[in-house]
Amino acid sequence: MLNFKEKPIVAVIYLRPLLGYPDHPGLDAVIEMAIEDLNILKKCGVDAALLENEHDRPYTLKASKEVIASMAVVGHALKREAPEYCLGSEFLINDPEASLAVAKASQHQFIRTDYFVDRMSREEYGGEIEIDPKGLIAYRDKIQAQNIQLLTDIQVKYATLLEQKSLAQSAKEAFEHQSSAAVVSGKITGVAPEQSEIIEAKSGAPELPILIGSGLNRKNIPELFPHLDGAIVGSALMSNTRMDYEKVAPFMDLIRKYRN
Repeated sequence: MLNFKEKPIVAVIYLRPLLGYPDHPGLDAVIEMAIEDLNILKKCGVDAALLENEHDRPYTLKASKEVIASMAVVGHALKREAPEYCLGSEFLINDPEASLAVAKASQHQFIRTDYFVDRMSREEYGGEIEIDPKGLIAYRDKIQAQNIQLLTDIQVKYATLLEQKSLAQSAKEAFEHQSSAAVVSGKITGVAPEQSEIIEAKSGAPELPILIGSGLNRKNIPELFPHLDGAIVGSALMSNTRMDYEKVAPFMDLIRKYRN
């Protein structure tokens, strides 16, 4: 489980293309590369890893059977490799039930979902994105996955908000619908939210941990990290979409400095 009192750093592992995609290299190769990334994270003291099917292009709104199956196989292989390590799953673009199923089968501790309580639109995916927070909690209960934490984005990057409400209100609604932590991101990957946005989200649900979901790097850690309950970090730790020890190690050195 993620312990938000310790301000955990969750690194994103981009899985190679999965079953059904032309560039799929075979599950053994997907697992091998994911384990290589995981070993760098463990060596540098990163708290947890989130597995995403980042290279399954073009993205789909819902997960196919073959992607769910292959993500579960890869996820379980990583859990066997590092049984004590905290792992999570996310299917891109928007299938939190699939993410939960993968996490349950893989014995992972958390999922991330980009869409939870906010009405958002992505025109390239047909407009308004489906959300059903009550249905997701009911599904979690159905598969007896109540111990799996839900990291839920609020007013997520790349999407257009279709209703008038503040980040504070979104955070309050996420808390009321049993989110384990709300994730605040900038407008695009690699861009951080403003400090004021983090503070505003926290004001809406003081009991709910607030994580940053994009843009945390060595330059802005001093400004942003004191206001956070943790962070999800991807591109700042990578070279060519793979974990880079020369980036991860100094990043975590700085994180430990500000934790102390």
